[in-house]
Amino acid sequence: MSFDRAKPYNNLPLLPPRVDLETKAVLKKAIIAGRALAELKGLGATIPNQSILINSLVLQEAKASSEIENIITTNDALFKAFSAQTSRIDPATKEVLRYRQALWEGYHTLKKRPLSTNLFVKIVQTIKQNEAGIRTTPGTTITTTTTGEIVYTPPTGESVIRDKLKNIEDYIHDRNGTDPLIKFAAIHYQFEAIHPFTDGNGRTGRIINILYLVAQDLIELPVLYLSKYIIEHKNDYYRLLRRVTEKGEWEPWIVFMLDAIETTAVFTKGRIVAIRDLMNETLEHAKKKLPPRVYSKELIEILFRQPYTKAQFLVAENVAKRQTAAVYLDHLERIGVLRSCKVGRENLYLNVSLTRLLSKDMSKPST
Repeated sequence: MSFDRAKPYNNLPLLPPRVDLETKAVLKKAIIAGRALAELKGLGATIPNQSILINSLVLQEAKASSEIENIITTNDALFKAFSAQTSRIDPATKEVLRYRQALWEGYHTLKKRPLSTNLFVKIVQTIKQNEAGIRTTPGTTITTTTTGEIVYTPPTGESVIRDKLKNIEDYIHDRNGTDPLIKFAAIHYQFEAIHPFTDGNGRTGRIINILYLVAQDLIELPVLYLSKYIIEHKNDYYRLLRRVTEKGEWEPWIVFMLDAIETTAVFTKGRIVAIRDLMNETLEHAKKKLPPRVYSKELIEILFRQPYTKAQFLVAENVAKRQTAAVYLDHLERIGVLRSCKVGRENLYLNVSLTRLLSKDMSKPST
């Protein structure tokens, strides 16, 4: 039976696909991608305080994933909103912060419960800040932004959608011998093809990607920066998704996703090395320039937990009492490490070099 873009794809085949996914080209690519992930996982353990990676890299993943859905904010707006106690946050930035929250909550949930439909629903509810569940109303279509032409109609009917999501669950947890990175690509295709929610499917699917890699013990922290790769190859991403649906062409799709993992792992590894090196340089600079009563390794590490710091962070970590915390930060501003600004009633201090590093383009990875 030929595929009809305008009809609900209730006949979407279940996983595993009835083709050999482990072709020679795919297996070769899976080995390379797996090696890159293993190197990334090992490197993450060398960072003394892993919140340094989590806050900075997860925020950027949130920003990039939201950008795919045309939810646009700036690094500076995002970093400020993450650190400041203010209600004056624009809607796009709020939505990006909710993505970060959903990813982080999903990561912690994995320590207690496996990936499941219930977790998928919880993720989308956190992103959208509503009680939405599985799609129940018919009429959902995927159309082009330019002409409005229908390019895909996902399955319809709550029971149909739930059955297909249960199949994803079973496939995730089935130890059938297939390389987990190859399954990763198949799972991502299947979730996007099911399109189980009225809104937020793309972002939920990309969070599931990262959580799956964590659940498979392929990465330890949810810091893989996959969404930026998808942005830079957006046309290929959607074209290859459609080729699986319309022609059953799995190999190009899986190779593309393995390329995404490899490229992203190499980039993230480079970024971690750069953050670590910058922190060491800042430690040396601060040790030379700060008064001995101000300098401490713990103080400098706090500056790298997220791009903006405030006195309260130092107090919370027992690095300084409230009356001296601001003095310490002022000293750091005088030696060029920080730059202060006012957000509402709060004084925030920007780690200038860290922000510059985090703003470097994906196409020019750190080495």
